[in-house]
Amino acid sequence: MPMLNASWRGIMARAMAAIVIATPAVAQDAAGDPDAWRFRFAFYGWAPSVSGSLTARGQTVGINESFVQLLQKSDSLIGYMGYLEANKGKVGLYLDTVWAKLGFDASSTSYRNPVAGLKVSTSSNTAGTYSFAIIEAGGLYELGHWSWSAGSFTALDGLLAFRYWNNSVDLNFDLDGTVSFTNLSNALGRNIEFSRSLGIAHSGNLDWVDPVVGLRLRHRFTPAQEIMVRGDVGGFGFQSNFQWQAVGVYSYAWQFTGYQLAALAGYRALGVDYSNTGNSNSVNLVLHGPIIGFSVKF
Repeated sequence: MPMLNASWRGIMARAMAAIVIATPAVAQDAAGDPDAWRFRFAFYGWAPSVSGSLTARGQTVGINESFVQLLQKSDSLIGYMGYLEANKGKVGLYLDTVWAKLGFDASSTSYRNPVAGLKVSTSSNTAGTYSFAIIEAGGLYELGHWSWSAGSFTALDGLLAFRYWNNSVDLNFDLDGTVSFTNLSNALGRNIEFSRSLGIAHSGNLDWVDPVVGLRLRHRFTPAQEIMVRGDVGGFGFQSNFQWQAVGVYSYAWQFTGYQLAALAGYRALGVDYSNTGNSNSVNLVLHGPIIGFSVKF
């Protein structure tokens, strides 16, 4: 899994870097054109809390963990998010990426379908680990634009996108030494690994792609201050059962010759309900928490 996570981070970083490096030249060529391409790149840190349930090889664990608790067990201190948007007139394209590897403590988990002799691990470093990478690509169209005084405006955008998820779930269990490993293996199936008094349920890679539709509202108070609120839904049984997202971000910008820098702060909530054939592996979670970052606009 470390190699997989490193690979995903490398792919997303190279994709973002290649596009961002290319954008200044395009923006300079279009200088003075009121309908020129406009580019914005943003990098965020996400500090999520998590609630819901994870299932690996038929074993389900309930999760209810705050960001402070996650810090103690997670391999990634925060979720890493990168965002790129390109607009021309009323039309836009965007790419959004997220990566994190979260660890859960036994004190914040509960075993939903207990088997005799098996309990959520208190002896291992984590009771469970959830790794995920999300890549979302889509289009935007400005449905309405209302101008106010002193450069202030309000705009409403519609969006249509596809969101790709790559996930893995590892659940750790302590075994009662008086229980036969053979009987326990027969009860749980052969996809759980046993090492001394520890059992590990691996989901393997869970990946899927779903359509997403939504709306985005932007309001500029002044040329330096703007707020964005976005909501979307997706899945609809296409591959996941359902997913939703709500995001609110406030930005304060500083204008320089040819580009703009902005500080960003907000909140992001993301929910997903996915299960594969037979429900032997599933992800049913809500991740929510503050985001903070910066953006560059050309």
